[in-house]
Amino acid sequence: MARVFTRRQLLGGMVATAAIPLQVQNTRASGAQLHDVAIRAFAFEPAVLRVRLGDVIRWTNHDLAPHTATADEFGWETGELSSGQSAEITVTADMEVSYFCAFHPHMKAMIEVVN
Repeated sequence: MARVFTRRQLLGGMVATAAIPLQVQNTRASGAQLHDVAIRAFAFEPAVLRVRLGDVIRWTNHDLAPHTATADEFGWETGELSSGQSAEITVTADMEVSYFCAFHPHMKAMIEVVN
């Protein structure tokens, strides 16, 4: 069954997350692969992304509406991405793997960490 969040829950999660240092990075570790996720037509492309520990995921918003990539339990997020903006997060062992857009909760995707 799909989870439904109230605006209060989403805003509370965003405020709580703002107090936690994000794993957003502008640099990549040597040997790490960069994976691009396009946000287009209110969907994450690809919907399932296969990555390795230490890889970097970059989300780029190609829509006119703002979006986020936010872990289901709010363990990480990209922050608000306006049209044309990007954000990067490094893959860690304890990273939540399912995520959604805080503004458009029907937008969902998964990260699959492989060895």
